Amino acid sequence: MMDKEKLAAYVTLMATATLTIILLSMVGVLLVGLFNPIVDNTKIFEAITPAFQTIVGGFIGLITGIKIGSEK
Repeated sequence: MMDKEKLAAYVTLMATATLTIILLSMVGVLLVGLFNPIVDNTKIFEAITPAFQTIVGGFIGLITGIKIGSEK
């Protein structure tokens, strides 16, 4: 069985890896959309900005909560 510190480190690493994959894929889609002449660029930013904020905020909250919880 894992102790509390190893479990916190494992969950933090998994959350960070997931965040990295999600953000890289979102940036890839953004770049494809920006260079596609059919797509209106202003609509791309309207659609992606809330998604970035939600995903990044959620994961930062998760990682911070794990860090605070592991220190107590």
